[in-house]
Amino acid sequence: MRQRVRTESQSPAPEQAAYVGVDLPMTLAAELRPRALGVGTAVTSTSYTQQEVLDAFQITDPKIRSVFLNSAIDRRHLTLPPPDGKGGRVPEPQGDLLDKHKAKAIEMGAEALRACLKRAGAELAELRHLCCVTSTGLLTPGLSALLIKELGIDRHCSRSDIVGMGCNAGLNALGVVAGWAAAHPGELAVVLCAEACSAAYAIDSTMRTAVVNSLFGDGASAIALRSGPDGVADPEGPRILKFASRIIPDASDAMRYDWDREQGRYSFYLDPRIPYVVGAHAEPVVDRLLADTGLRRSDISHWLVHSGGKKVIDAVVVNLGLTRYDVRHTVGVLRDYGNVSSGSFLFSYERLLDEGVAKPGEYGVLMTMGPGSTIETALVQW
Repeated sequence: MRQRVRTESQSPAPEQAAYVGVDLPMTLAAELRPRALGVGTAVTSTSYTQQEVLDAFQITDPKIRSVFLNSAIDRRHLTLPPPDGKGGRVPEPQGDLLDKHKAKAIEMGAEALRACLKRAGAELAELRHLCCVTSTGLLTPGLSALLIKELGIDRHCSRSDIVGMGCNAGLNALGVVAGWAAAHPGELAVVLCAEACSAAYAIDSTMRTAVVNSLFGDGASAIALRSGPDGVADPEGPRILKFASRIIPDASDAMRYDWDREQGRYSFYLDPRIPYVVGAHAEPVVDRLLADTGLRRSDISHWLVHSGGKKVIDAVVVNLGLTRYDVRHTVGVLRDYGNVSSGSFLFSYERLLDEGVAKPGEYGVLMTMGPGSTIETALVQW
């Protein structure tokens, strides 16, 4: 059961009412709430415009071309199947796709992790917990073990893997690791999202496949956490204050990654109605996040929303009463990378930090959404 940290005040201040999604002692000091120390991102080496993807797959159907060209995406990093010698691409069996998932997740994951630690001013030797998030393939041992071996991380580093939760999973992982960091003050933890979305591509002429193939891109992102007193005078990242979730069981089939018996491979499905489902449920989960904090939506200075697609972003903006400026980084990440699944919100977070506009005391809301159907949120404060 979640225990909230309160004082005797009848109207607790936002900092006093904060909690994370694990059991926390009632006496938890404010400085022991985890702070984000650094962020890093990485992508695969080859990028394509939407027109180049259409050409690569020889897509001529006007309806499918319209899906690609009206996606608000300019470029995506992809690892496409090899040419077939006839101007098309060779369909890849599931085994080859799993190999792609493993190779690209390790490659991008290692780069994002190093970039994150560099920004945090930390070394690999300091890492004490590594949580890896993936949705585009199953690995046993998990990505965390493979990266510990690949990078020579201390073998006493604890680890966890969150697999198959989809685009919302980055915040699920952040909640788990925030709890770990609170229980281990002074020790460094990292959440790493590595999504080789090219390993989920199918080649056929269906609209179902077109929607997926037009949207996702390869990408990895990492965020470092540590609880305890600030080690620098002006820390860059915010404290993690509180989480709130909302699952929509009636829409459990609206986003799914399941076995396609006809093609003998996994295939991702997105219901065309999902933007409206997400939009309809965005307001109640944010209200729950801000409950008992004394904050209103107008008090939130920074909104970092998952780049789930143009219609998803528009639905969230309308239902929460946000401005286009509020979601400028969300829109920019979609334009430049497409939907990079679980780590998309960290790409936006990196852009916010690069702007240097967040001021001490300001609040931010992180929001992701994905299969379940699920919306995850977090409240942070600089």
